[in-house]
Amino acid sequence: MTFVTQHITRCLLAGIVALLPIGGFVITVVYLESTISSSWMAKQPWYFPGLGLITSTAGIYLIGLTVSTFVGRWIWALIDRLLDNLPMLGRLYQTLKQIVGYGEGKDAIFRQVVLVPNGENEGHEMGLVTNELTDAAGARQLIVFIPDAPNPTAGRLVVIDATAVQPIAMPVNDALKVLLSVGKTPLVLPVTPR
Repeated sequence: MTFVTQHITRCLLAGIVALLPIGGFVITVVYLESTISSSWMAKQPWYFPGLGLITSTAGIYLIGLTVSTFVGRWIWALIDRLLDNLPMLGRLYQTLKQIVGYGEGKDAIFRQVVLVPNGENEGHEMGLVTNELTDAAGARQLIVFIPDAPNPTAGRLVVIDATAVQPIAMPVNDALKVLLSVGKTPLVLPVTPR
């Protein structure tokens, strides 16, 4: 019975995670369409049903265009710093950035993406380094969170010798996208030398 419960729970979570981006997009479009259709714009002669879809698509495109240009990245960094420094809400914003994988530096939840050999030595698992320590013999050990896919909030922690892992030249947020897409998002390889 436990297997059936675990299977159903895993499949439900995978379905929810898979539908989140689509659901978010649909909710945004429906919200914009209903807002526009109930606003003063609906009374204009140039209004037509579906203007919310076009507006949301254009808005998403413009945000993507803005943050992918030099000036847009500078403006986004300015907004990011402003949100970081907000009284009381700044700490919440920083925490959400850390959880989503956009936090950087020594205080980030995840510091680095690595490949960890699996128990049978037949392959590797993607892991996120959370901390490092030195054992009694002076060897450097890494604490690595090995997330499940497509639900990266679940997983396990391993303590492993730093020489046993292979670092990947990939930002943490890109690694989380790979996990959420169950590997459909390209994994950045080759592995950087140890």
